[in-house]
Amino acid sequence: MCASGKYSSRGPALIPRMKTRHRIYYITLFSVVLLGLIATGMFQFWPHSIESTADWTLDKRSVHDAPLVRLPVSSPIPERGDLSCRMHTCFDVYRCGYNPKNRIKVYIYPLQRFVDEVGVPISSTGLSREYNDLLSAISDSDFYTDDVTRACLFVPSIDVLNQNSLRIRETAQALAMLPRWDKGMNHLLFNMLPGGPPDYNTALDVPRDRALLAGGGFSTWTYRQGYDVSIPVYSPLSADVELPERQPGPRRYFILSSQTAIHREYRAELERLKEENGEALLLLDKCSNLSQGAASARKRCYKGQVYDYPQILQESSFCVVLRGARLGQAALSDVLQAGCVPVILADSYILPFSEVLDWKRASVVIPEEKLSEMYTILKSIPHRQVEEMQRQARWFWEAYFSSMKAIGLTTLQIINDRIYPYASRTYEQWNNPPVVKWSSVNSPLFLPLIPPRAPGFTAVVLTYDRIESLFRVITEISKVPSLAKLLVVWNNQNKSPPEGEKKFKCPECTAIDGLSLDQTHMVERSECINKFASVFGTMPLKVVEHRADPVLYKDDFPEKLKSFPNIGSL
Repeated sequence: MCASGKYSSRGPALIPRMKTRHRIYYITLFSVVLLGLIATGMFQFWPHSIESTADWTLDKRSVHDAPLVRLPVSSPIPERGDLSCRMHTCFDVYRCGYNPKNRIKVYIYPLQRFVDEVGVPISSTGLSREYNDLLSAISDSDFYTDDVTRACLFVPSIDVLNQNSLRIRETAQALAMLPRWDKGMNHLLFNMLPGGPPDYNTALDVPRDRALLAGGGFSTWTYRQGYDVSIPVYSPLSADVELPERQPGPRRYFILSSQTAIHREYRAELERLKEENGEALLLLDKCSNLSQGAASARKRCYKGQVYDYPQILQESSFCVVLRGARLGQAALSDVLQAGCVPVILADSYILPFSEVLDWKRASVVIPEEKLSEMYTILKSIPHRQVEEMQRQARWFWEAYFSSMKAIGLTTLQIINDRIYPYASRTYEQWNNPPVVKWSSVNSPLFLPLIPPRAPGFTAVVLTYDRIESLFRVITEISKVPSLAKLLVVWNNQNKSPPEGEKKFKCPECTAIDGLSLDQTHMVERSECINKFASVFGTMPLKVVEHRADPVLYKDDFPEKLKSFPNIGSL
């Protein structure tokens, strides 16, 4: 009894003391286990890809953190590429559909680390800084969508900018494994350095089925008109060197050549031009007395004198851009940035963004066989035209060449314009730099460059040196309500056209220098027409007895020949 009473007296007091002492321990242990389970679940089920985030920094897209994908040897390989592909045959426009903003949606595949069966990566460099910048720009743009079902265009995270770093077969197998590949339909690849030794193909050698290719260095043989997009070869100096804009005008040198890997035949021809024209031409080469490295890449030399590159480009009116082993050269971007007019000698080269950019306004293209005539050709260009070309060259660089973002978004805009042509940019929007808008200008020469949505017509007036007649024609045409734009083609290459804010008066004009007064004019014109007829196979021109002339009513002609006596009625 005593024992029983002693036990009962200690027991009830002991148990509560044990619960109090270990309560915190049990609670802490349970909390740790619970947090561990939650963390494990989040790690297992939280998405590891980058497709659902707009933060595309290089750290978060490190190749080392990407999921590993092994490529079996038996993995399918796409076809090499269909040269007959066009937007209506190899692109599914119905995926894009209609949307109020008339803008395509672009999906970027999640980053994956592709290796072969023994663990060797398909690329020796992984994800380059340039391609990371390009993908970042797309993901930050209005084109981007993280919803794969809404996408019109697909961009792989497989970096194929530089073919030299790729294993061709394995890269093609990786493309074929993409879940939405479907023989490359509606897929876009970016490549700037195609081909490899010894032949250096002008398009990416990776088999790619029907995928669109934004390539740097296309030739007329490999470029699929209206399907591929010709892009520039990005220059790393664009990000590392800042060249302040320089006012157009005469420079210290007339012609400058700064490329270091020029074929010996071209260099010999340039040296001959240098001997003939002296200080007007500066012929630079790599510096043999400097150690190799990043610093030497920014230097050029001539007879022991060292010049800073690309700064020296700003000291010349024209800068030579010759083809190398590849047609596309990063030197073109450097030249444009310097506001130097590029003189391009690369036969069959498809100039960057030539689908929308008018390169005649910013460059001079000369056949390679006429390199010996380069100086004479350039000297024939009027000074005022050279200044306009200098200004246009710099603007082309700022708008379309200056960064991977500019290159990538320009490419997407070109594709967007193909899919939504009714909402596409106009020639003027692509090629005219922003200018101060004129106010209170009523002259028809300053009509808006972009015609209104209402139907209208463009009047093209050809003239040589008849200023008074030109003024009367412009005055009458400007009265037509349906006029959308007026274009005057000035054919006198020996005299500048009159300025527009001023009246059209030409006291120095005489009746003895008219084109039609030249005795050989009618003979040359007849020979031209006869040759045209022989090529055409028949004479398509018909003899008529009336003139459609807007100021005909003022001339002494029979009334029956005046088809439009009152142009205002049009």
